[in-house]
Amino acid sequence: MTGRGRPRRAKSPDTECAKAKTKPEEMKRIPVARYPGKDFTEGKANGITKEQKPKAQKKTSHTEEKPSVQSACQDKTAKHLIEEIKKELSTPTGKTKAPVLGTKAKTCAGRAKTTDQSAEEIKTKPDTAKDALKTPKAKKCGEKAKSPEQFAEMTKAQPEAPKDATKASIKTPNAKTCGGKAKPPGKITEMQPEAPKDATKACVPRARCEDKVDSVLHTTLEKLKIKRDDRSDAAGVVNKIVDIIIAHLKETHCFKEVAEPLRTGSYYENLKISDPDEFDVMLPIPVDRVNVNPFGDDGAFYSVELKRGKSPLQKFQKTDTLSASEMLKEFRDEVKKCVKKHTEWEVTRKKAGCPAVTLLTTVKSITISLDVVLSIVVKSSWPPFTKEGIQIDGWLGTKVKQQYKGMPYYLVPKYEGKGTVENDGVLARDIWRVSFSHVEKAILKNHGSEKTCCEKVGARCCRKDCLKLLKHLLSLLKEKDTSFDKFCSYHAKTTLLHACCSRTKDTEWRASSLSDCFQLLLEDFVAHLEVGLLHNFFIPTQNLLSGPGPKKCNSLARRIKEECDNGFPIFK
Repeated sequence: MTGRGRPRRAKSPDTECAKAKTKPEEMKRIPVARYPGKDFTEGKANGITKEQKPKAQKKTSHTEEKPSVQSACQDKTAKHLIEEIKKELSTPTGKTKAPVLGTKAKTCAGRAKTTDQSAEEIKTKPDTAKDALKTPKAKKCGEKAKSPEQFAEMTKAQPEAPKDATKASIKTPNAKTCGGKAKPPGKITEMQPEAPKDATKACVPRARCEDKVDSVLHTTLEKLKIKRDDRSDAAGVVNKIVDIIIAHLKETHCFKEVAEPLRTGSYYENLKISDPDEFDVMLPIPVDRVNVNPFGDDGAFYSVELKRGKSPLQKFQKTDTLSASEMLKEFRDEVKKCVKKHTEWEVTRKKAGCPAVTLLTTVKSITISLDVVLSIVVKSSWPPFTKEGIQIDGWLGTKVKQQYKGMPYYLVPKYEGKGTVENDGVLARDIWRVSFSHVEKAILKNHGSEKTCCEKVGARCCRKDCLKLLKHLLSLLKEKDTSFDKFCSYHAKTTLLHACCSRTKDTEWRASSLSDCFQLLLEDFVAHLEVGLLHNFFIPTQNLLSGPGPKKCNSLARRIKEECDNGFPIFK
């Protein structure tokens, strides 16, 4: 029977049955995964193919309970239908099994809904896709594989059942709020391109997290700024006492050739943070015609021999070595004599292996520390160990590199370990450590690949800001854990110099990218800590992390990663 003369609602079931009966091969080609929202057998039984428009999926329903369906499909009994379903379930292809095993949405209960009801609900619920993406895991379709008898019984469900069942069937399984990977059924599949837009609203956007971190970093930098008045007052007091010390040394026999002071360190590199409380001033004494020989294998320490001449420093040369310990001792005594007349300054106790005489004073409740460092100036080519160092060719250019390497270098009376250790007849306390602090200062003051970087007419970068933040982070971690005392700001500065040589362009250090640049710098520092290796920027053979040791390096790396992962709570 064809139902001729009757008003047709949606589509005649006869047509669907006929299609299913005459074109069984089309049913096998159907990608069942596209019908997870309804019974996966429904599409096969109705003969729906891939080419069929999605509109047909909405309007057709195999499970209508109208009497016309039963009278129109007399030639196709329920038993025959069950056999076909069973046959389709038994097919070995992965496509047929996929909806049963993989789809967790409830698909069977929706069979009892009439064609009019399903079409009407789909029209009146356009936001189904949004609801599907917001819902948690849906219940599974009864058991994973229902028997044919169970399917037959379910077709006789009460008319009220489809309302809940349809809602359940639309719910998608494992719908991740951020990814939108799970494919919604039915009409939802057509709306997939829009699904990620709605889905991303459910999770915390990455941009929002980055903005929060960026805000924390900028707020921290504001707190670290030094007030202009404080800077001016502190610098005035320091410059005054330095001039007094130089004038006193010029009146002595041994140090009368002292040259103009070399002001180095974070304050003079515009890298000082929080308070103007630390100053480093190097007082150089030039030497002519010297032999410089390496002490050890790392290339950082040297013994110095004065050649024949009338240098006032001959007093400190024993055998063939200029004694660093003897020279530092007399230098310290002369500074103490000078400062004794200025009671506002106090000389601290000497630290083993430290090349500086440290003075303390107080200016506006701020305790100021001044390190007066004895040094000798060697006006000759740099030691061979520096050949592979200062790799700034791609960053600042080869000409700038040659200009720096043409400068003299400095030696300061410093050693590591025990002073009684002897090497080739020379004691460790009598050796000198090479210093390139004047070149570091020049690089950091002219740090851009473009000459106008950070000038009024040029773009601003965040290199120095990143270093300030890293120094601040390190100092805060040292306050919380005294086991990190062997780490210093020089480790942070060296990490930045290496980072600038690997990311050479100013565009990679834009001020607007502070958060990204700082976290990249932290990744560099953590990488150095985890392998326990940080090459001296000028002397690659020297490992600056050999002192702390691997255990403390790994511990510090873990703490830094925790702060980075949690949005730097230590700064708040």
